[in-house]
Amino acid sequence: MTRAQQVGVIIGLAIVAALTMLRASDPPLLRLGRNLTFDEYQRIKPRSYENMPVRIVDIDEASLRELGQWPWPRNRIAALVDRLSEMGASAIAFDVLFAEPDRLSPRNVVRDVAGIDPSLLRQLPDNDEIFAQAITDRPVVLGFGISNEGSYRPPVKAGFAFTGESPFGAPPRLDAATPLRPQLEANAAGLGHISLNPGATSTVVRAVPLFLSDGEQFFPNLALEALRVAQGASTYVLAAAPEVADTLTDAKIGDFVVPVTAAGELWLYVSPDRAERYVSARHVLAPGGASPEVVAAIEGSIVFVGTSAAGLQDIRTTALGQNVPGVSLHAQTVEQILSGHFLSRPDWADGLEILTIAVAGTLLVLLTTFVSPAVALVCGLLITAAGLVASWLAFLYGGLLFDPLAPIVSGSITHFAATAFRFLVTDRERRAVRRAFGQYLSPSLLYRIEHTRDALRLGGDDRELTVMFVDVRNFTEISERLAPTAVVGFLNTLLDALSRHVIANEGTLDKFIGDSIMAFWNAPVDVADHPGKAVRAALAMRETMARLNAEDAFGFGKEHSVAIGVGIHTGIACVGNMGAEAHFNYSAVGDTVNVAARIEASCKDVHFDILVSEETAKVLPGHALLEAGMLALKGKSTRTRLFAVVGDEKLGASAEFAELRCLHLKLVDALRSRVPNRKILNAAKLKAAKFPGLTEFYRRISRRADHFADPGKSG
Repeated sequence: MTRAQQVGVIIGLAIVAALTMLRASDPPLLRLGRNLTFDEYQRIKPRSYENMPVRIVDIDEASLRELGQWPWPRNRIAALVDRLSEMGASAIAFDVLFAEPDRLSPRNVVRDVAGIDPSLLRQLPDNDEIFAQAITDRPVVLGFGISNEGSYRPPVKAGFAFTGESPFGAPPRLDAATPLRPQLEANAAGLGHISLNPGATSTVVRAVPLFLSDGEQFFPNLALEALRVAQGASTYVLAAAPEVADTLTDAKIGDFVVPVTAAGELWLYVSPDRAERYVSARHVLAPGGASPEVVAAIEGSIVFVGTSAAGLQDIRTTALGQNVPGVSLHAQTVEQILSGHFLSRPDWADGLEILTIAVAGTLLVLLTTFVSPAVALVCGLLITAAGLVASWLAFLYGGLLFDPLAPIVSGSITHFAATAFRFLVTDRERRAVRRAFGQYLSPSLLYRIEHTRDALRLGGDDRELTVMFVDVRNFTEISERLAPTAVVGFLNTLLDALSRHVIANEGTLDKFIGDSIMAFWNAPVDVADHPGKAVRAALAMRETMARLNAEDAFGFGKEHSVAIGVGIHTGIACVGNMGAEAHFNYSAVGDTVNVAARIEASCKDVHFDILVSEETAKVLPGHALLEAGMLALKGKSTRTRLFAVVGDEKLGASAEFAELRCLHLKLVDALRSRVPNRKILNAAKLKAAKFPGLTEFYRRISRRADHFADPGKSG
């Protein structure tokens, strides 16, 4: 063993030890990667939806439109309980807080009215009393939330028994809760907390706490209470780890045993959100009674009452990436328990992953140092494949969660470090030759020659590009009144300022053509969100032009402003080295390039400075875009739909632009039907005055009615 190899092994093993200790400390970034891996497993193989006796009575948008805005008076909630009880619901759980008195109760409404006889108040109905009476002796579970104020603890309606060491320190801490109305709290058959991820930094709900604890008492969550009440059970039996305090292993609720994490959480194995889970509240409260289908869905089911209405802000994100009502996660908790399909991460999983990092890392260091980096790479790939397959099979067949990501990343870092050391120490002669040739060739060209086979051959590859053309408006008129040297100075100032935005947004400057710029995105390397970055570059150019004109950077006087037109299109083009064997350029050609150039020319017809094609507009969600019509581009047999870029996502989300977009859609409909609507046009003009460049766009839009006509009816 040479001295260089000895040093390489020592450094490699030190890196392996550092990575092993890093994994043992389990920092947030590693936990995030692990969770994202487990999310991906669920997306590949989500829990199959089974028609369980679990339903959600949804206070949806349709129910709010039909029955009135939220909160509903509690006599209506009482009517909902009556209907569900009559239909035979085995339990009714409310994912709703009833902490305040019902402000819509007749007694509360008239209490502060001057001159009302106090005896009359006592005769008026109280909705809270009606609701409390409705839930009496019925299987109703009410929810409570976690509070940061006070010291209130709700009563516990069930008993708790546990085996092993004391587990009271295992669940998340409950210091205070939101107090419920006393008569509701007393009459409910069960009380459960509705918090889905207390204290979590992630918005994704991956595990739900089945219990909270104040150090002396457990408080079950809403789903468990609903399951307990539905079975008529009176006690929770918790299994704690033997000889380890404050650690839970499973919980028994009636006939069901649920494996939990050490903190008493249930890993959610979610299924895609399905309409079959939901019954609209308006169908339950239908004046003529519920339909037979609704009765059949409710009968014998555990019913959760909650809301999917966006305005009530109870939307959560699942491991599948879906945004669902929070009540659906309570329902899925019970579904998962009834189905017996659980996920679990064994206590020894961390130890196995740490050992894998240490063993695999040591093997890779020895192989890289004494055999070859290529052999080490092959072995590393085999270990990676085996780890991925084993982790996936454990999830697929056993519901076990093992992290393949940390060992793979650690192995990659180890292999890279060992290979880099070998390269630095043992390949000095080769690097000396490379440095010598580097005196005669540019570093970038040398790199391409070294790493790309046939890098100097002519030809290209087809790939998706976003192409931009920028042109100066009225350049001929400008150049006629300037000396040639002044024209060059003007172009240098302008093109330098504009081209910076292409580079800043990861674009490739193809060429300068007189007073025009051609640029493209997504070559020679992949660029994420390349249409969005092209548009951001165009918007930055608009701001730069406004600044240059305001500063009179061209010396024309502030009354002579310079304008540009920008056309952007996304599509397939051929990109690569083009020209002669001895002299070539890296460029792009094809119909996509031609269309982008034609779109830029159409800015004159549309009277707006930035236009994009429909293909580009489709991948710009949230941007402030307005349809500019369907224009006949030179060389195209069919018309092309174009969109004016008014601004970015922030502007697109503004209320003012939403009003303009609504007016614009109405105006486009009028232009398509060829029915003039001067009122809408004038309203759009007034609103457009607040946005850059739209005044002239709307002033001339009625002259372009043919651009909005149905192409199938033209001619």
